[in-house]
Amino acid sequence: MEKLIALLVAAPLLGAAVLLCGGRLLDRVGHWLGTLLAAASFAVAVVLFTDMLGKDAEDRSLHQHLFRWIPVEGFQADVAFQLDQLSMTFVLLITSVGTLIHLYSVGYMEHDERRRRFFGYLNLFLAAMLLLVLADNYLLLYVGWEGVGLASYLLIGFWQHKPSAATAAKKAFLVNRVGDMGLSIAIMLMFTTFGTFAFGPVLGAAEETGEGKLTAIGLMLLLAACGKSAQVPLQSWLGDAMEGPTPVSALIHAATMVTAGVYLIVRSGEIFNAAPDAQLAVTVVGAVTLLFGAIVGCAKDDIKKALAGSTMSQIGYMILAAGLGPIGYVFAIMHLVTHGFFKAGLFLGAGSVMHGMNDEVDMRKYGGLRKYMPVTFVTFGLGYLAIIGFPGLSGFFSKDKIIEAAFAKGGAEGWILGSVALLGAAITAYYMTRVMLLTFFGEERWRHRATASPEEPGAEPAAETRGGPGGHAEPHPHESPASMTIPMVLLAVGSVFAGGFFSIGDRFVHWLEPVTHHDHGDSPLSAATVTGATVVVLVVGVTLAWFQYGRRPVPVVAPRGSLLTRAARRDLLQDDFNHVVLVRGGEHLTRSLVYVDHTLVDGVVNGTAASVGGLSGRLRKLQNGYARSYAVSMFGGVAVLIAATLLMRAV
Repeated sequence: MEKLIALLVAAPLLGAAVLLCGGRLLDRVGHWLGTLLAAASFAVAVVLFTDMLGKDAEDRSLHQHLFRWIPVEGFQADVAFQLDQLSMTFVLLITSVGTLIHLYSVGYMEHDERRRRFFGYLNLFLAAMLLLVLADNYLLLYVGWEGVGLASYLLIGFWQHKPSAATAAKKAFLVNRVGDMGLSIAIMLMFTTFGTFAFGPVLGAAEETGEGKLTAIGLMLLLAACGKSAQVPLQSWLGDAMEGPTPVSALIHAATMVTAGVYLIVRSGEIFNAAPDAQLAVTVVGAVTLLFGAIVGCAKDDIKKALAGSTMSQIGYMILAAGLGPIGYVFAIMHLVTHGFFKAGLFLGAGSVMHGMNDEVDMRKYGGLRKYMPVTFVTFGLGYLAIIGFPGLSGFFSKDKIIEAAFAKGGAEGWILGSVALLGAAITAYYMTRVMLLTFFGEERWRHRATASPEEPGAEPAAETRGGPGGHAEPHPHESPASMTIPMVLLAVGSVFAGGFFSIGDRFVHWLEPVTHHDHGDSPLSAATVTGATVVVLVVGVTLAWFQYGRRPVPVVAPRGSLLTRAARRDLLQDDFNHVVLVRGGEHLTRSLVYVDHTLVDGVVNGTAASVGGLSGRLRKLQNGYARSYAVSMFGGVAVLIAATLLMRAV
């Protein structure tokens, strides 16, 4: 069965090559070819998963060696795949959700003239992401890591006729390069420390290595995870990335790419277990980001940017859980999978709303859409209930486990992390209820919508059209075609049942235990207490949102708001901070280095050259071509020698 592993990557990679190089002859069928090859990869994943279930837990890991990439003495790099329970979980998520998003894109991108290229980019992304999670060594993982970054750049900037999309793609690419430097440095440190890149030898020798080296490696891996998973301080690209087509937001920024950082940390668990300082840094980053993203999501009127803030926050939960060590690894992955279902469904639902609203993204210009889009309303609503942790749905099981694991960390650290996670759950319930009320309930504001004036205090600029040709002249809400609603329905099923299915008999814990070595911990609070607390904060968040947006008329133009609201609309001034500290700081640093180079470095070089030139000019005067001058020089030299000889005899 291990010979089938390469087919997981080969199928979408073949699709990318054919669609991007095949020319216009494939314009009519290219989208179906891309979808078929994504589905083929999913089918191979199901076959491998079925075979894996028939084996004992200890025998479920498969390896496939393809060829030796760099056969140099002392530096061996192989192209080889590893399929175990952790990578199998990601493969199933990537291929299943990826296939559904391909199908959704058939309808969503129907009127786009470059649809074939779009599906080629989607296939390229799937191939790179599968390579990332199937690699059996960090160097090959890095190839997939960079491939994902390239594909995301191409997809975010797909509508390159929009300056905002081109700028967002460049921003995502540059910010991710900062994180990628962390991964490259970590790989270099691994090779100098362990002499190899392979997961087995590196992770197996982690406990016997000095804590200082492991801490450095762990912090560099965390930097890489912050870039790909949009965690503080490298989170600024995620909101702008919503300029890409909605299927891109669902695939890259909800279910797959932003989870790569979580995978990297969990896969490198032995390194972090042996480096407690690096592990603490992971929990701090996760805790800060889950609150950061939640606060930003509360103030966004752009439906996709509100969901982007939510994504940042939910990934923060996963990073927090991954930082808890063996107590939280399995729950980080469990929430990652359930989040993949409900967040992808929410993004596709947002795209369905935009499809029927002339590509309008401002939720203040929606309202009352549940009557016109019943399927979208129900599927989006189930995703909403799942993400806020409504009892019985997927998010309830996975998020509660993370909160419980945070308290189980013990001591003051456990209480702080658990309280932060509870606060994040309350804010999640608030901003997601706000999204539901503004979009599907209340007055039908789109009937008499007004364009926000840039001069009006607190008003956000009118959103740009987010698609290719095919938009409607006036909003007339209607349900999306079956190619879009069927994936939404299937994702809604996962949003409802996945969490409960994983939790029955600790099924998911036992599945990943051979890889994560799960530790149940000793929580100071019982599971019932944590569940009761999460339900209470959920009710509080929903109630506050209802009183603010359900009982009052919602103005089409956003009011000025409080200082915190205005800051949250600007992503808590993250871009301003980056501009002042990094852009301006970089400019001043560059000017200072240029000054030092010109005055000090060039000054020393030029001064030395001038001194040598001056000395040479003076010495040259001694060689004037006159015999009398040479005779005087010889006489002077003889006189000096005689004087020196007499002086030495006298002494």
